[in-house]
Amino acid sequence: MTDDTNSGTTPALRTEAEALLHFLSGQRRHVLGILEGLDEEALRRPVLPSGWNCLGLVQHLALDVERFWFGAVVLGDKDVIDSLPHGDEGWTVGLETASAEVFAQYRREIERADAVITTTAIDAPPAYWPRELFGEPHLHSLRDVLLHVITETACHAGHLDAVRELLDGHRWLVLT
Repeated sequence: MTDDTNSGTTPALRTEAEALLHFLSGQRRHVLGILEGLDEEALRRPVLPSGWNCLGLVQHLALDVERFWFGAVVLGDKDVIDSLPHGDEGWTVGLETASAEVFAQYRREIERADAVITTTAIDAPPAYWPRELFGEPHLHSLRDVLLHVITETACHAGHLDAVRELLDGHRWLVLT
């Protein structure tokens, strides 16, 4: 790999945190990319028996993943902790909320998370841990949180792939 960002090649990754952020960014792009072109009705249509919809999943990623793991757990921001959704609130998007608002919120939470990631030591312990949700801490550093969030985001990107194909036949990546 080269460091020449103008050549169209991937810049050299210098640190572990940069490498992990690079992979997380790819999963985030996948989430946004697989939903491009869907209208409001399709974004809100439940397709699977569990009843969730694409827009609810994006809001879940914004609030329960990006905001929770980086703003609350890693940073320990009291305002973030106090504003966290309860139960499945993060999955519920009211009809009064336009899809553009949900996507903008996801992008803002990504920006905030990236700021935390790029200014926190990879071995830094969590500043907050919700024992009432998860018991004793099982993620012990920014590294652990990044790996968890990469996994969760990739899993949800796969959910969105399947739902998008069921909605209109579109597929994100087709290997021939």
